[in-house]
Amino acid sequence: MPIAITGTGLFTPPFSISNDELVASFNAYVAAENAQHRDAIARGERKALEPSSADFIVKASGIERRYAMEREGILDPAIMAPRIPERPNDQPSIQCEMSIAAATEALAQARITPDRIGAVIVACSNQQRAYPAIAVEVQEALGAKGFAFDMNVACSSATFGINVAHDLVKAGSVKAVLVVSPEICTGHLNFRDRESHFIFGDACTAVVVEDMETTSAPEAWEILGTRLATKFSNNIRNNAGFLNRTAPEHRDDADKLFVQQGRKVFKDVSPMVADLIAGHLDSIGIAPAQLRRMWLHQANATMNQWIGRKVLGRDATPEEAPSILEEYANTSSCGSIITFHKHRNGIEDGELGVICSFGAGYSIGSVIVKKQTRAA
Repeated sequence: MPIAITGTGLFTPPFSISNDELVASFNAYVAAENAQHRDAIARGERKALEPSSADFIVKASGIERRYAMEREGILDPAIMAPRIPERPNDQPSIQCEMSIAAATEALAQARITPDRIGAVIVACSNQQRAYPAIAVEVQEALGAKGFAFDMNVACSSATFGINVAHDLVKAGSVKAVLVVSPEICTGHLNFRDRESHFIFGDACTAVVVEDMETTSAPEAWEILGTRLATKFSNNIRNNAGFLNRTAPEHRDDADKLFVQQGRKVFKDVSPMVADLIAGHLDSIGIAPAQLRRMWLHQANATMNQWIGRKVLGRDATPEEAPSILEEYANTSSCGSIITFHKHRNGIEDGELGVICSFGAGYSIGSVIVKKQTRAA
């Protein structure tokens, strides 16, 4: 039974923050901190903080700007964090609201009504609460049927969600699954850390996965295979959790936000990703040269260029491995899906592509797809 991605949706937050704006806020914070601790710095008891620059950010990552659910708090040197008010329990949560916006576009593209969705999966790096599941809230708000659950595999959450959706449809449990990824990455980013303050932005994506025999979608991307891999590492970590209140002396430590050892991550993950894609292609009899497009996780431009070169045996062109880093930055699990959503035009029937994510865990998810235009 052929199973396909038949629709995608994207919610883009209302606010954009440029590198120049972010750097101005960060450097104001650095100047204030260095002035406050001037004597300790002069005595060698404390290291002076280094300013950042827009050129440094572009060179390090390829990122030029990012979207955010709130910007004033982020750009205030005294706060440097988004300020998103709590909502009463009788109002939709902010992640539900983002999910509905992205899901509405995906459902329309797939030409499917919510009552035909048999399962909803909210797959993202962080859910705003432990329970009830955000997915169940989304299911209720959409009017979807069946069941719903949250899952988290950090930056690979969306591709892992697509794998689960594919398997649910293949097993006959449901006919169609909605995978949504409401990422508010600015909420767990340390905007006072020079090495990472520029990395993340916010977004939400949605993907419809369904049985091709019953779809009404005019365009389908048949899933030829999925492959997942994980390997434990502390090189990307976030220790925020419900047990933090049991150790209040460490509740506000830096590791309760995003922390990473970037060079180690690059060295470890890049070859893992390239090998997984190559092995996945080989397992279903596809040569790398047959790939029309690679929709890769959007964390770092240099990393993606390295992976593309390793898989293809040459430099990938911008068309073969498109980037959305310049506009969206790293949106965690949304990155590869945004790229697929925005850069799948020009693919002909029967041509192949791979959606691939990678991140904390370590976790890697690969989804090989083939374009299939449906009769009207």
